[in-house]
Amino acid sequence: MVLKVNPNRMELMKLKKRTKLAKKGHKLLKDKQEQLIRSFFEIVRENKQLRKEVETDLIQAYQSFLVAKAIMGEEKTEEAIMLPTVSTDVKYGRRQIMNLKVPTFEVIIGGEPLSYGPAGTSVELDNSVKIFSRVIEKLLILAEKEKAITELANEIINTRRRVNALEYIMIPNLIQTVKYINDKLNEMERSNISRLMKIKNMVITS
Repeated sequence: MVLKVNPNRMELMKLKKRTKLAKKGHKLLKDKQEQLIRSFFEIVRENKQLRKEVETDLIQAYQSFLVAKAIMGEEKTEEAIMLPTVSTDVKYGRRQIMNLKVPTFEVIIGGEPLSYGPAGTSVELDNSVKIFSRVIEKLLILAEKEKAITELANEIINTRRRVNALEYIMIPNLIQTVKYINDKLNEMERSNISRLMKIKNMVITS
């Protein structure tokens, strides 16, 4: 679509400059989009692997806990894990991926998971508690990655819209308008030459 402009040389120079800047901006956004997509799929792969690890750990921890309860009895098992001996705190932060700030979570665990004492407890209970403690940190990393995936996906969509707007609307419109002004200026030049030739012929024949 041709933009509504005055077909003169000053406007032509402005539009050529705008076209050059639009093409440069398009390339930068295209590069950004490709890097965002690479980061997105890299984190998706990491997230998938971590999710498998968490699922495996939870199954192992739960199975060990069931075995411990069967060996120790429900009452002794509950007594052993009744009082919390571990404090858990989460530190929130931000990190940058391609100028996009995504959240980070750091788990800070205080105390000793196995401080209930070994007397009367089973190895299976110890194993279950250790795995559950490890899973807490992995779950936070998983939440961090899933949030990063969501934010990267939104940024990719927004960047793609801007790329498409430049590629399919703004740049073609600018190019068409530059061509329109060039055609108009050439037409005016031919008209002026024709008029001058007529004047010249009139002067010669007079």
